[in-house]
Amino acid sequence: MTKPADVRAKSGDEVQAMILDLRKEQFNLRFQRATGQLESTNRIKAVRRDIARAKTIQSEQARSAQPKT
Repeated sequence: MTKPADVRAKSGDEVQAMILDLRKEQFNLRFQRATGQLESTNRIKAVRRDIARAKTIQSEQARSAQPKT
């Protein structure tokens, strides 16, 4: 589980790469669950929340980068 402060310290490209890696991990976990090889089912929930956390911070960064009118 990543902490929000750790994600906020990363640049936009790093956050995007993190989301991509988490999505790959999520796919692998779903595949393992379908084949009956998954050992820690709580990891699926943690990865899903990490993706949401990273996407939220990514949108916050995008909003703060926009010029205010």
